[in-house]
Amino acid sequence: MDQLLQHLVNTLIMGGTYALLGIGLTLIFGIMKIVNFTHGELYAFGAYMMYFFAVILGMDFFLSIAFAIVAGMVLGAAIEFTLLRTKRGADIDTTMILMIGAWIVLQNAEQLTWGGIAKSVPSPLPTEPLVIGPISISYLRAMVLLIALMLIAGTYLVINRTKLGKAMRATFQDSGTAALMGVNISAIYTMTFALGSALAAAAGALLGPVFVIAPTMGDLASLKAFAIVILGGLGNITGAAIGGFILAFSEEIGAGYISSGYRDAMGFLIIIIVLLFKPTGLFARSERIG
Repeated sequence: MDQLLQHLVNTLIMGGTYALLGIGLTLIFGIMKIVNFTHGELYAFGAYMMYFFAVILGMDFFLSIAFAIVAGMVLGAAIEFTLLRTKRGADIDTTMILMIGAWIVLQNAEQLTWGGIAKSVPSPLPTEPLVIGPISISYLRAMVLLIALMLIAGTYLVINRTKLGKAMRATFQDSGTAALMGVNISAIYTMTFALGSALAAAAGALLGPVFVIAPTMGDLASLKAFAIVILGGLGNITGAAIGGFILAFSEEIGAGYISSGYRDAMGFLIIIIVLLFKPTGLFARSERIG
């Protein structure tokens, strides 16, 4: 039982960052109908920006997280403005090839800029773990969970409680009618891609200090983001959040009770099972953003 409780705590920590990845990806696909293959590289970009601000510039650790998220938002807006805006209305094959090209360019740019050697970000938090009964958790991982939950809650409030969120949901449901009602569709697309990119960068900035930072770290993150979206149902933000925790739970149980080598395999096994019995995802609805 003690071991299971520890695995559940680990699930919460990883699930929070997985949820950020999934929400960002499903937001972009749901509103823009874009398969964003750069999502994993935006995750890696957030981690590298964390390294840049915290280690190279020597900024405050928590301030560096905020700056890394903003940097991810700016890069996302730039990608939408320079690449996707000119191809708006193009078929999905064209945009997929475009985003695959952007993914390759971003990954190679990271390797050219930072080199192939893994980077690490030291944490100012205490190194000894916080022990609560049978559960042990590092202060750094607890901080990651807290910030991730705050970002998830903040995104939910933006989508469901603000004028911007109402415009985004209207664009998702019927972009033509939304435009007739005065919604600036181009601006909404840019903001949507920027917000989704910021969430991916946030996941990278939070997990960068936990693990190591490398140019190829975005590859597996991208696969997991797509897996989370499949689990939760396309366009369902709540489903993406829950899907992130489901994926983290399956990985943790697989690593804890089978073998650590099967951590990633267990998550994708869950995806295969879901696709066999519910191809639209566990929480899919016909019309949903929020």
